[in-house]
Amino acid sequence: MSEKLVKQTIGKVFNQLADTLISGEYGQKPKILVTATGSEHGEEEVFKAAESAAKFGIEPIVIGTKQYEGVNIELVDSEDNAHKKMEELLDLGKVDAAVTMHYPFPIGVSTVGRIVTPGKGKEMFIATTTGTSSTDKVEGMVKNAIYGIITARACGIKNPTVGILNIDGARQTEIALNKLKDNGYDIEFAESKRADGGAVMRGNDLLTASADVMVMDSLTGNLMIKIFSSYTTGGSYESLGYGYGPGIGENFNKLILIISRASGAPLIEGAIRFAGELIKGKCLQVAKEEFDKAKKAGLDIILSEIKASKKSVVEEAEVVTPPKEVVTSQISGIEIMDLEDAVKLLWRKGVYAESGMGCTGPIILVSEAKTNEALKILADNEYIAKEQLEC
Repeated sequence: MSEKLVKQTIGKVFNQLADTLISGEYGQKPKILVTATGSEHGEEEVFKAAESAAKFGIEPIVIGTKQYEGVNIELVDSEDNAHKKMEELLDLGKVDAAVTMHYPFPIGVSTVGRIVTPGKGKEMFIATTTGTSSTDKVEGMVKNAIYGIITARACGIKNPTVGILNIDGARQTEIALNKLKDNGYDIEFAESKRADGGAVMRGNDLLTASADVMVMDSLTGNLMIKIFSSYTTGGSYESLGYGYGPGIGENFNKLILIISRASGAPLIEGAIRFAGELIKGKCLQVAKEEFDKAKKAGLDIILSEIKASKKSVVEEAEVVTPPKEVVTSQISGIEIMDLEDAVKLLWRKGVYAESGMGCTGPIILVSEAKTNEALKILADNEYIAKEQLEC
């Protein structure tokens, strides 16, 4: 064997070893398909991202309308054909995952985004950012929590902490997730960094990544991703983070990640690497295991209770207001949409109460002497979490 051939052979061996260290599997690189058509910044942004992502033990394949040196290109003549080609290659198993700028996910599937927060430079998963987990907001947010846990675990976080953004539906979501936890599903709730703590997160917690998984509805999540990915660029170029993430849902067996038409090369590279991590972490297998665990813990029953518990408005004529008392004790954790109904419930039970707005959101005011009684009534009727009784 010539000296030149020996050197070439040694070089190949070292390249394979390097790929092994990066990919975790000898000789196997995740094959990630990326669609370049439709980018507001031109297909070159996607080509550059793919070229850069290849350095991390990933084999990117780009669907585009033109060639680019150093990148494996599948040529198409339109955006519609790009998506047809993407689905064809996914269905045939020729690629492991796809990154694309939009995709019509079915109801029940939504995407888990991933950002780097400016407060401490910590990564955080946003559950969720596109798609619709459910047509019912609270049911959707409960599912989003599970979707976020699946994604975080597939990315190597064994026990991700879960926080719920303080938006409409947060308290009812917390109650449902606590039921799931009490039934045996493994959820580790995060604690807000604000002085009052709790699993319901404030705006500050978004900036500091107080939770590994931040739960919200997908419209809010979509807004969060856009802000976090482009706040340094003025909004026209998404440069930070990993994009809108993989579509997660029960029985959804494709790994498709979403980016935006405004996404630039750094973010697209992050999305490709994100896809590679999910493949190595066996995301689809993790999803099946987590859905099985959640169902064993009564997920379907809890979700059906959410739909059945839509509280009817109590007619004014049916309620007799108890004698007025001095009310200085505050009860928080009430949904804004449920506030007046909760007050009327206490009146019906003989407890004088008033509604208000505290620094953490809606509150009910009662007398110090009747605080425990009011807490029990509200918890028994699922206006607040039962955990508040222990405080």
